[in-house]
Amino acid sequence: QVQLVESGGGLVQPGGSLRLSCAASGSIFRINGMGWYRQAPGKQREFVARITNTGTTNYADSVKGRCTISIDNAKNTVYLQMNSLKPEDTAVYYCNAEIRPSPIPYDYTYWGQGTQVTVSS
Repeated sequence: QVQLVESGGGLVQPGGSLRLSCAASGSIFRINGMGWYRQAPGKQREFVARITNTGTTNYADSVKGRCTISIDNAKNTVYLQMNSLKPEDTAVYYCNAEIRPSPIPYDYTYWGQGTQVTVSS
């Protein structure tokens, strides 16, 4: 019904940059917000950044000042620009979206399958 597809992950050197993308498709009446979480091997999934459809943003302290989240409502796509990357940023990054699939006022949370980000020299 609703699918989230991430892209843009890969291998980057410390201090480098990456831009992640997540496109939502399917039955979408309204997107309330989209964001990113990450999970390193053996660790819990943690919040990274979120943006609402009105442009309000929130960032984890660990990435604040280094990452910028944005949304293209026309394309149902969220982006995460990551700069000054550190080895501790290495993780699988998952896209998250809160979506109202129809005019019925009920919202659902969806997850993408993840994209690998590796920061290493």
